[in-house]
Amino acid sequence: MTGSYDILIVGIGGQGTILASNILGEASLIEGRQIKGAETHGMAQRGGSVESHIRIDGLYGPLIAPGQADLLISFDFLEALRYSHYLKKEGTAVVSRNLVIPTSVYTQKLTPPTEDEIIAALKKHGLCLVEADRIATEAGSPLSQNVVMLGAASRWIPLKPESLLEAVKRLVPKKMVEINAKAFQMGRDAGGKS
Repeated sequence: MTGSYDILIVGIGGQGTILASNILGEASLIEGRQIKGAETHGMAQRGGSVESHIRIDGLYGPLIAPGQADLLISFDFLEALRYSHYLKKEGTAVVSRNLVIPTSVYTQKLTPPTEDEIIAALKKHGLCLVEADRIATEAGSPLSQNVVMLGAASRWIPLKPESLLEAVKRLVPKKMVEINAKAFQMGRDAGGKS
């Protein structure tokens, strides 16, 4: 691989986007790879949009320009749609089937896009849909959805699955290691079925 591999992780405050980006960073360090990253999470505590830019082997700054991301990992359908313009034409979106309707939709009496409309818009790129909530619950905790998503996306991430799993074990609370290891593998299995 030459040049940077750019990953944009998006979600809503509280979904674990920052931990997911930290796991990618740790896995890159395990492999001795260059890593650059940037996060925006000012409104995260209020359920606002959160984005993490990760550039593996990048030569330049940490921010990904629109149209340059190789991979979009989205923990929410609407966030996937909101940030899909960051993907390269040949990029891939790994998206949780979770849909959180923002309060502003109700207060402004707007009509949110349907799941089918969102899928149709995202299909211009490679698309992997993941039932992250169900898989995480089966793994032992709905809080492991972010690790399920990393597992599903691991098929496109240019890091060894073993490095990603080791990073998960290093960064999640000790009492949650077994559940998250299972969530990662179940996510990886789900990503392979797309």
